[in-house]
Amino acid sequence: MAHEERLTRWTVAPPGGVALAAFLRAHLTGRSWRDVKRLVETGKVFVDGVPERSPGRRLSPGQGVEVRASAPRTPRQGLGLRIVFEDTHVVVVDKPAGVSSVPFAPDDATERAPGPHAAPRSAMDLVRAEWRRERRRPSPLLKVHRIDKPTSGLLVYARTEDARRALYKVFRAHGAERTYLLVAHGQVTSRTLDAPLVKDRGDGLRGVARRPDEGKRAVTHVRAVEALAGATLCEARLETGRTHQIRVHLAEAGHPLVGERVYVRDHQQAGRPLLESPRLLLHAATLGFPHPITGRPLRFEAALPPDFLAVLERLRVSGRAPGGASPAPGRRRRRRG
Repeated sequence: MAHEERLTRWTVAPPGGVALAAFLRAHLTGRSWRDVKRLVETGKVFVDGVPERSPGRRLSPGQGVEVRASAPRTPRQGLGLRIVFEDTHVVVVDKPAGVSSVPFAPDDATERAPGPHAAPRSAMDLVRAEWRRERRRPSPLLKVHRIDKPTSGLLVYARTEDARRALYKVFRAHGAERTYLLVAHGQVTSRTLDAPLVKDRGDGLRGVARRPDEGKRAVTHVRAVEALAGATLCEARLETGRTHQIRVHLAEAGHPLVGERVYVRDHQQAGRPLLESPRLLLHAATLGFPHPITGRPLRFEAALPPDFLAVLERLRVSGRAPGGASPAPGRRRRRRG
């Protein structure tokens, strides 16, 4: 680690926007991509004094990047998973941030595979581990939908093929109730974001289509809830469910989510500062759907997790945004209709 001991700190030069792994490789002569990613994923790299585990983190001008070779490996947070509801047909879980919904799928370039020292478990694996811990018989666990790895909150799996097919039809027809709580940069106003999305807007990232004949329809209903210091707590209701829909819609509207690591280039190039957060402030708070076999309405709510609440409390200011009063984001009760 001699290189890191001699050159322990650098300042990001304008215009910024470079990924952390690329920045480190440019400054650590002779280090491979695998080496610099391992430094990040084992908690040896700090951005403005805060450990950063995402090699893809985009850097802003003036930020300090430091490699601390002697720093102990920081424990990965949030690997606990709560099973909210289950029967012989479905399982509903409250997924922590930093855990994939399903085992790594290489078709999504913005969701990178775990590094050699990262926990490789998905939420599916954690459910099965809980079943093993309780000495229960294993059963199938089938994907219905996904939420992003950095997003926390509610997720449903099917346990039978009949249940999977029925739930898939509900989600494909946009018949599920899906509400998120989020914190976005700037003063967000209540609005409907109706803009088709494309997989590549021209720079390798998902984005809003530039031509009317491109992209898939995507509609996000945003309600401003509470004014914060440099940001807004919002509620977002999905009418459609495209990959990274909320993150892309808010970012291209000029309000990237706090803790966003991918869709921040436009914000940085405009010279706007990014608020610090150890995680993406996006939480799947409400999930509702008809039971795939009985048709009985099911509706679940998940309280904001402590790591989200810690940043929210730091950003809180007096006064409310025009969208209305803040819901007390404490522990919510599950309701089943």
